[in-house]
Amino acid sequence: MNKKIALMAIVCFCFSCQKTQEITTEYNILTEQERAVLKDKILEDRFTNLLPQLMDDSDIDMWLLISREYNEDPILKTMLPATWLHARRRTIIVFFRDKSKNTLERIAVARYDIGKSIQSAWNKEKEPNQWKALAEIIKERNPDKIGINMSKYFALADGLVKTEYDALFENLPIAYQNKLVSAEKLGIGWIETRTAMELKLFRKLATITHDIIDEAFSAKVIETGKTTTDDVVWFMRQKVTDLGLQTWFHPTVDVQRDVEALRSQIASFSKGEQEKTIQKGDLLHCDFGITYIGLNTDCQQHAYVLKEEENEVPIFLKEAFKKGNRVQDILTNNMRLGLTGNEILKKSLVQGREEGLMPSIYTHPLGKYGHSAGTTIGMWDAQNGVPFNGAYPLHKNTAYAIELNTTVAIKEWNKDIRIMLEEAGFFGDTTFEYINERQTEIKPIKSK
Repeated sequence: MNKKIALMAIVCFCFSCQKTQEITTEYNILTEQERAVLKDKILEDRFTNLLPQLMDDSDIDMWLLISREYNEDPILKTMLPATWLHARRRTIIVFFRDKSKNTLERIAVARYDIGKSIQSAWNKEKEPNQWKALAEIIKERNPDKIGINMSKYFALADGLVKTEYDALFENLPIAYQNKLVSAEKLGIGWIETRTAMELKLFRKLATITHDIIDEAFSAKVIETGKTTTDDVVWFMRQKVTDLGLQTWFHPTVDVQRDVEALRSQIASFSKGEQEKTIQKGDLLHCDFGITYIGLNTDCQQHAYVLKEEENEVPIFLKEAFKKGNRVQDILTNNMRLGLTGNEILKKSLVQGREEGLMPSIYTHPLGKYGHSAGTTIGMWDAQNGVPFNGAYPLHKNTAYAIELNTTVAIKEWNKDIRIMLEEAGFFGDTTFEYINERQTEIKPIKSK
């Protein structure tokens, strides 16, 4: 009996491996080793072609990043090579930019080289004290400004913990203590800027995200009267796992139907959706995002479960959806280089209301993190502007989750509905584009 069970387990395991291999081949998802090669290639490209310009733009000639194992600075974490899943012991990285010579030194004050991009410069046998070794490196280069990751309002640029700051300050020569400055602008620039190599990868990731939603919102997954919204959520989670990818947040699937009142925005955003059994005539909505080789997507789309007598989505829902697309157009057309998030928000809301729409906009930076650093264009509960983060200007070569909704009166249902959309977008030198198009029609589901 035990031998039979063991044999069945082996057969199931082999079948699972074969299925996973077929799925990953379908999307041409890289193996772990191939991902590592690409990740390090992207990182080297960013160090070589992006970081020098960012340091010049922020007027900082030395940047210090300091972290201990398992308590990484969010920015330092994005600089670790593929084979480093965490910092090691205390990891100190020094970037020194000599603009006159057009050079950028990358130095690790650590016991190890940090991959191939950052070489160790600490000989512990010669100088046992890591902080003194760092101080010596600083004195030798004599920087004008030493940037450290401290920020009151941008969490991702505030990664230097107090213990490490205190030790740094105590071990710096007095002449360099007053050269410490916030590297907020530099840190945000590093996190928010997307390179050409990353954009190519981003397009692939957005395509996979859309494909998973298409499959989840189909008769292959949904059987009316039986399948629940949670069933669809867990299908999406499992699909991502089977692909060898990760979700960066737990997905949601919710329902709007003619017999139920529209939930308030406060209830929708601050309280979890109750599990429901999906029925014919339901307007479905999902919120879903995945992670792959250091990038993240964030996507919201709609589907409609056709009734027996229906062969297409009802006209009144199609017209409602067009209003959601129109709010997207208004927002993205108002995205202009140098405008703050609050300025873009105000212009877009005013224009939308003048056109008879009922918009709500809460668009956020997207990339190295799902809720990333950069220009914030509204929050669902801050439609009059976002203090500090909303005052940050729009920069070129940055990515966003174009997240928003509009409320639409549906006389056929004698109620309001909310069209809630979110798509990954890219702002280049002067223009906006969707990273992999956007949803322009509600997905019809002809369920069994």
